[in-house]
Amino acid sequence: MTEPTLKLGPPGYKLNPEKLKRAPQSVLPYILGCFHFTQEYEYFDVIQDYLDIPEEPKTLEEISQELDGKFEKLIEQTKRNSYASKLTAERNYENKFNRIFDKFAYAKEHGRFPQPIKWVLATGLSATDGSYLISGGGDGNVVSWSTEFNLKSNSVGYYSIDRDIRFNMTKKPNFVVRFCMDKLLGFKWENK
Repeated sequence: MTEPTLKLGPPGYKLNPEKLKRAPQSVLPYILGCFHFTQEYEYFDVIQDYLDIPEEPKTLEEISQELDGKFEKLIEQTKRNSYASKLTAERNYENKFNRIFDKFAYAKEHGRFPQPIKWVLATGLSATDGSYLISGGGDGNVVSWSTEFNLKSNSVGYYSIDRDIRFNMTKKPNFVVRFCMDKLLGFKWENK
């Protein structure tokens, strides 16, 4: 036994309020008084952009073609990325070995390998910048330097900044100035 169904005219489409918000006023006369439109409506082509018309479901063939297209794009992108990664690895390998050969050439010419400069930051971390400083002989690998400002023969002392930078003074500052420079700025006073 089948259940009876109630049919009220041909199938139609309802207005979509969100789409209708963007509609120009010229469309308004065609939709007055109706909320359900069929394709037989004489101005259907004017208002069809503002109706809830369901899209036809995709066939299995269309879905399969879209999926194959996505897989092809992913495969091509993976191949490009792999090739770029290979080129980068080869270039890094060549650069690394060129630097090693340069160090050996330097050692062959000078009798020793170049010593890297090691910078120690205020945080206690050290970083090698890749540049080299070679000691001119003397007692091993001891290298020292300092920078002095305001060089005068009559200086009575200097402010020391991180042991390597000195700022010479011709007049000794009083205790308060020396104390503030030490505690606030970290400049240590040393007499000559």
